[in-house]
Amino acid sequence: MPRVKAGEVQLGWRAWGEGDVTVVFIHGNLACKDWIELATPLFPEGVRVVGIDWRGCGESDRPPAAPDFSNYSMRQHALDMLAALDALELSYCHLATHSTGGIIAARMLLMQPQRFGRVFALDPVTPLGMAFNAEQIELFRSMMLSHDVARAVMATAAVTLFTPESMASGTMPRYREGLGELQPFYERMLEQTFGVAEGIWLGTPFNLNLEKENGELEQQMRHITHPHLVLWGDKDGWIPSADLKAMAAAMPDCRVVTVPGIGHSMILEMPALYAGYFGAWFGGLEPGFDRAQRQARGARGA
Repeated sequence: MPRVKAGEVQLGWRAWGEGDVTVVFIHGNLACKDWIELATPLFPEGVRVVGIDWRGCGESDRPPAAPDFSNYSMRQHALDMLAALDALELSYCHLATHSTGGIIAARMLLMQPQRFGRVFALDPVTPLGMAFNAEQIELFRSMMLSHDVARAVMATAAVTLFTPESMASGTMPRYREGLGELQPFYERMLEQTFGVAEGIWLGTPFNLNLEKENGELEQQMRHITHPHLVLWGDKDGWIPSADLKAMAAAMPDCRVVTVPGIGHSMILEMPALYAGYFGAWFGGLEPGFDRAQRQARGARGA
């Protein structure tokens, strides 16, 4: 797979489809750009999707973590992505995010607002950040050291792939029947999780805690005027629905849709359904349409 230079690191990237409308996919924690792979054949014509790995994930470089994890902060990931877009000569695009990719995208939108149009956010970590206590952070350390622990915890991010009884504490998740291609695909994505950098395993919860504590982005949510469609699976045990409601109330153009029977990762659990929402949001757009709309609103003082 190709890589692109972003400051001092090289980031893995991949493109699907062709067209004048470009959507950049920002994946979540412990993940990679390929999580969107099964959905891409179902996306509408005329849309090109570019996925970029965070530093420390997928096919990107894995620099040693700074003592304070500052080189794996949400701000640093956002700067990496903007540098990658520069190198790829993507001057304007839309964003699709998953989980922690949501808060990274928020920083990107605030840094260079005119560069982006619409945002399609799946179970996003909001600009409020997330709180992790010492026990939860220790769990991430255990995941880093044990594939079995990582496998058990990662299953909670895609609960509908597994039998409910196998998700009880102290048991190993078992796949439900009839998954077809979803099972080997999930296994492939899980293997990539095992290889992420220490700065991801430990740095992400540390830095999301900082985002929660300092409240910097929370105060700026009202300045994020980009149209947002946010999906939240009602079986998602990671993202509080209250955070999404707070984000929707603060942002000028944000709609939250609750999807029944889905966990944290529709993109893995029901990629066809994800593609349907994706196509409804991005299909048929004219290049630069949302940018022109936002510029017009700004000129009117809206």
